[in-house]
Amino acid sequence: MLADAARLNMERGADIIDINMGCPAKKVCNRLAGSALMQDEALVEKILTTVVKAVPIPVTLKTRTGWDREHKNGVTIAKIAEDAGIQLLAIHGRTRADKYLGQAEYDTIAEIKRAVKIPVIANGDIDSPEKALTVLQQTGCDGIMLGRAAHGRPWIFREIRHYLNTSTLLTPISLSERADIIKQHLLALHDFYGDDLGIRFARKHLAWYGVFLDNSRSFVQQFHKLTNRQAQCDAVEAFFAAQV
Repeated sequence: MLADAARLNMERGADIIDINMGCPAKKVCNRLAGSALMQDEALVEKILTTVVKAVPIPVTLKTRTGWDREHKNGVTIAKIAEDAGIQLLAIHGRTRADKYLGQAEYDTIAEIKRAVKIPVIANGDIDSPEKALTVLQQTGCDGIMLGRAAHGRPWIFREIRHYLNTSTLLTPISLSERADIIKQHLLALHDFYGDDLGIRFARKHLAWYGVFLDNSRSFVQQFHKLTNRQAQCDAVEAFFAAQV
């Protein structure tokens, strides 16, 4: 099934196939998918080998450090992946049992990096330029991956890049720049998902943006009640006009 999915995505223009064995969601793991697969190393090897052979484009893999803290087999899975032809690994510094609780740990990621020759990307709790540099230094990884830290703050990527290149913090993004990004994002959500899903996804993203905007609580609450794209766009325009 995964080989078929890989071929279908390649035919639709995918440049790489990324296999996610890092998702901790209960509804995913209950079907022996996501990070639950880390419990079955033989099946992991079969899946990875089959998918790599199915497509000529690169296949990458994301995992966690293990199923739980008593079964941290991230190094073993990484070696299996490398032998199967996986070309890059991304490792989240928690076990599946940890979900997103506590703090990500990077020692296991560093151990995985030392164990394989393919590129390794560190993931988990990287939420600032300074933290990005610390994680790179601590793990020796080839790169970093951000997820939740970009919610409502997509400009964090350029902040991190600037810091890694110059060792100085970038000037904070202006309110007008934030407004432009949010309005462009809103239109992109509507265009991509359509009137129904687009409106619902816009509510989620505006709530994330609101965390980093002053005096936004009432605005976000009212935004959640809006039921069409024009009303959402008008509300964003009005909110930023009132901030000037």
